[in-house]
Amino acid sequence: MDILQRLGVRIREFRVARGMSQEDLADLSGLSRQYIGDVERGTRNISLVNIEKIANAFEITLSQLFDFK
Repeated sequence: MDILQRLGVRIREFRVARGMSQEDLADLSGLSRQYIGDVERGTRNISLVNIEKIANAFEITLSQLFDFK
């Protein structure tokens, strides 16, 4: 699995654990639902700025988001 896929899985894990839909995460992060779906599938080359928006929406640090298992 490449880094985009691993990050997408991690974002999905945080989202599901919080009982959020992709639409909820999109609203909180200021991104589109389609963009969130693409990121979770690992098909979008997400920018660092947008990674920070997602981490902020989850109220976590960037290091927590990148703590891959």
